[in-house]
Amino acid sequence: MQKNITSLGSLNWDDLKFFLEVARTRKASTAAKRLAVDYTTVSRRISSLETSLGTLLFEKSRTNGFVLTAEGQRLLGYAESIESTLHMACEQVSGSGVALSGHVRMGCTEGFGSFFITPQLSHFVDAYPAISVDILPLPHFISLSKREADIVIALERPEHGPYVCCKLCDYRLQLYATQPYLDSHPPIHRPADLSKHSFISYVDDLAFSSELLYLANVLPGAHAHLRSTSVIAQFVAAQQGRSLAILPCFLAAQDPRLLPVLPEEITVTRQFWMYCREDLRKLKRITLLWDYIREVTEQNQPLLMGESREMVFAD
Repeated sequence: MQKNITSLGSLNWDDLKFFLEVARTRKASTAAKRLAVDYTTVSRRISSLETSLGTLLFEKSRTNGFVLTAEGQRLLGYAESIESTLHMACEQVSGSGVALSGHVRMGCTEGFGSFFITPQLSHFVDAYPAISVDILPLPHFISLSKREADIVIALERPEHGPYVCCKLCDYRLQLYATQPYLDSHPPIHRPADLSKHSFISYVDDLAFSSELLYLANVLPGAHAHLRSTSVIAQFVAAQQGRSLAILPCFLAAQDPRLLPVLPEEITVTRQFWMYCREDLRKLKRITLLWDYIREVTEQNQPLLMGESREMVFAD
């Protein structure tokens, strides 16, 4: 018992900042870049923390990097709570100008992040220049537990975890083609006519969510000659006028070259969910961005549902 008391008494709380970055990135070199220090500083601070606690926090390997031990995993929860408490404390004792500053990282699906969220965020940072935002529009899941992002917009709501979650919006997908494609291929008057056409779609076994397998659900038996894990790649391929593609309206409707095909018969409705960790939700910069995204998404329901080709921005 005396050993533990001595270890806690000699603990440098600033070492926890280094511990958190290494735990999240699994690489001391990446943690060093994020902390604006060199690799040896990170390594030294981790060693100092392990010495203070009298335990090994990471297993180190060439293939997996820095992997948390059982003791490190237990410390991670406490360290994140301390970090969140410090953020909250700073906001409570600082003036409003300081509270409306800082950094937010937002993860999002690739198409929505690139074609809707990013244009909207460019207006947000103009309105709040003291808040910097990272947008991560990626074609895979983004982990809040690893602090890869502060806010996530995803196709599915999290099943469990200490998260605050809300349904952000519905959005619609339709079948699209270019006019040159329609002019040079058999006419399409009804869904049965689509059997004579080729499609662009997802790589089924690599889709990060079953919510993306539109083609198989809407047109069973349809054949995709070109497949990609990226909706943006599918969008660009559809622009070439050689195949049909099921695309989100917020993406395709902004391009006048793409026309909806059988819009009354071929339509898919999906949802976006927005969530963040409970301990971050009360931070003012998180609340501000959260409310902003909800507002502009509501304003753009016509675009998201394929009823308009124009994106609007908050006043």
